[in-house]
Formats: sequence, structure tokens, C-alpha cells
Amino acid sequence: MALKLEQKQQIVAEVNEAAASALSAVVADYRGLTVAEMTDLRKKARDTGVYLRVVRNTLARRAVEGTEYACLDETFVGPTLVAFSQEDPGSAARLLKDYAKEYEALEVKALSIGGELFDAGQIDRVAKLPTLDEARAMLLAVMQAPVVKLARTLNEVPGKLTRTVAAIRDQKQAES
Repeated sequence: MALKLEQKQQIVAEVNEAAASALSAVVADYRGLTVAEMTDLRKKARDTGVYLRVVRNTLARRAVEGTEYACLDETFVGPTLVAFSQEDPGSAARLLKDYAKEYEALEVKALSIGGELFDAGQIDRVAKLPTLDEARAMLLAVMQAPVVKLARTLNEVPGKLTRTVAAIRDQKQAES
């Protein structure tokens, strides 16, 4: 079924809006996936905050034009599935990597972060990026470490004094 001009403009605007607010993008070939598998992938994408869309290549090229994902232009060949991470940079890569393990028909073509194009082999590195909560926990642990070390050091002084007094007491009791 042919799309009307208004429908094409709406798709381009929607994908462009998603690309403008995205932290990273992944392009994959979905050829060979069943409708049930695609439905499951879309559900998982919604749950993880990933914008997922099957887009015609010409519309995808127009949609990413003028965004930092214009570098993906050459990867829009064949059946194209575009995933944009909205919440954390690694969520789309994690989703498609895990799904590609489960269903071999899904093939990641390329990914992009901050206007830089990466090949499909780099998906593991991007998928291992921490989520926002994990990054905050790491930052707090780094910030908290010097304070904890200072508290332990200051606590060690009276502890050492107490152990010394106890050792002297034990020694005097042993002598008597």
C-alpha cells in the first residue's frame, strides 16, 4: 500500500523528533523475523525506553538529515529497523544485542553515539555502558570513598588507644 505525502511527512517528522532527543541510535536488518517476534521486540523496546520504528530507507535518510545521526545515512539499505535510546545511551544496543542472540534473523548493521558511526562489532562496548542509575551509584561510590577512609582513619586512633590500654591491663593482671 502506497503512503500518501502527508503520511510520509508525518513519519519523517516523528522519526526526526525521536532522533533529535536520542542519546544513541542502532540500525538493524529485521528480515526473517516473524510478526510475533517483532511484536515482542516492540514490547521490550517500550519497556526499556527505546524508540523503535521500521522505516523506509528514503524516509529514514530524510528523518536523520540535520541530526547527529546523519552518519547512519549509508546504512539505510534493505529492510531497516531504527532504534533510538531515549533514556540511556546503551539501552537500544542492549535490547538489540540481547534480541539478536535469541533470534539470529535480526542483524545489527551499525550504531551511532554523538554523531560518531560505529560498526556492528562495537555493539558489545555500547551495550555495556551503565544505565543512569548505575552511573549515579558509581559516582556516589567514588565521591563517598575519601569520606569513608577519613572516618575509618579517625576511628582507628581511639581504637588503637583502647587496645593499648587493654594490653597493658592484661599484662599487669598476668604479672599479679
